[in-house]
Amino acid sequence: MSNKQARLPQPVVSEHVPLKARKVSFAWEETPLHWIPGDPFTTHTINVLHLLLPAGERWFVHVYKQVLPYIKDERLRADVIGFIGQEAMHSQAHDEVLPHLREQGLDPTPYTAQVDWLFEKLLGDRTLPPGRAREWWLMERVAMIAAIEHYTAFLGDWVLNADALDRRGADPTMLDLLRWHGAEEVEHRSVAFDLFMHVDGGYRRRARTWATAFSALVFLWQRGARYFMANDPTLPDGKASLQEFFAKGRQGVLPTAGAMVRSIPRYLGRAYHPSQEGSTRQAVAYLASSPAARAAEAREKGAA
Repeated sequence: MSNKQARLPQPVVSEHVPLKARKVSFAWEETPLHWIPGDPFTTHTINVLHLLLPAGERWFVHVYKQVLPYIKDERLRADVIGFIGQEAMHSQAHDEVLPHLREQGLDPTPYTAQVDWLFEKLLGDRTLPPGRAREWWLMERVAMIAAIEHYTAFLGDWVLNADALDRRGADPTMLDLLRWHGAEEVEHRSVAFDLFMHVDGGYRRRARTWATAFSALVFLWQRGARYFMANDPTLPDGKASLQEFFAKGRQGVLPTAGAMVRSIPRYLGRAYHPSQEGSTRQAVAYLASSPAARAAEAREKGAA
């Protein structure tokens, strides 16, 4: 193998599996506002997923439907179609948590309206003429999704291994939502990167869009946590702080800042490939035991 080939992304072939959407559903009636008992900060920090993902994953689907004509590899096309199906279900599942939050006195609408604007307007389709400018903007968004998916896979791997949440008595329905979603993020973790490498693959674009995506995620996440803490009707003076985030990471109920920082050079390494991280076997094993995924499979078999 030449030095140039050694620096190219090297996928782990055994980590690839065919993708399918699992039509899950969750009942939220018994889930308390603070679904991690006595820990509103961790609850609301993780709850930011419900604010970001419905609009974000609808945006993924919209962009990928536009890029399908650029795909020349049939296996990659099948992977992207499977990815689209899974992401659409993720968006729906998290969106269905929001009415439950409103019923408990925590209205996310002011924040989700801003997130909708971000994905639909700022990152949406622009009135560009057909040709290079329109294609440039499409490829820019494909690269941005690859960077975001690096972090969704990171979070998916984390939540599958976050035993501290079980020890703290986290609500089992919310844990199943998070772990079903996390397992599918690990399962399809290579698709966005493979698609980017197939249609463009430029390193400068990859690094530039990583910086944009990472900065946006950090900003939106801390803003969402602050919003939830400030508007929680049970907290007279709810505040979110970095110090508490670091402390919860050390306790294992949130990812550590160190782990997130160490993920940066891995993504930016020229030989990086998402299949080198996480475990498809672990993800598939969880999906085989997930109450929601098993119920979805039973419904599918019953309808057949």
